Amino acid sequence: MYQFTFWMDEVDQYEDIFIEQSSSVAQGAVKHTKYRGTVQQQGTPQNAANFNKLEQGVFDAHAAIALLLNLARQNAWEIEHGEVTLTNSYAYPFNNSKQTVALSHISEDYIVIPEVDTFDGNVGDVVVTDKLVNGFKIEFTGSAASAKIKYTVIGGILK
Repeated sequence: MYQFTFWMDEVDQYEDIFIEQSSSVAQGAVKHTKYRGTVQQQGTPQNAANFNKLEQGVFDAHAAIALLLNLARQNAWEIEHGEVTLTNSYAYPFNNSKQTVALSHISEDYIVIPEVDTFDGNVGDVVVTDKLVNGFKIEFTGSAASAKIKYTVIGGILK
């Protein structure tokens, strides 16, 4: 199970205070050293242990999705693939990319797995909403003008 790291910024007493010292590199050169004062809040270390934990979490998530898709195939669940091009004509932070996707089979208790394929800007998150037995809505939250989203739908067909 992935152990969440709550990342903290380091907060110093002084943000933009520097000490000026003469430098021996060149005549008239000075060296500026940041003067932090006291540390008000200790930051989360940016080190291999924390970054590797993130990498492992991403790998685990991809492995879990692969196992879920394999289980769906073994159980002969209906699997539907498709793609949709979402467009946004509004300026950030507004977005009108929401689009309805119709399912070719009437399904219930299905899962939609979206994947960004191509884009021309910041896509942000891909959000699936309004899931009904015959379709769903999909959108992105970023400022991109367009994004092609590939999706996989797994779930049972109504009998």
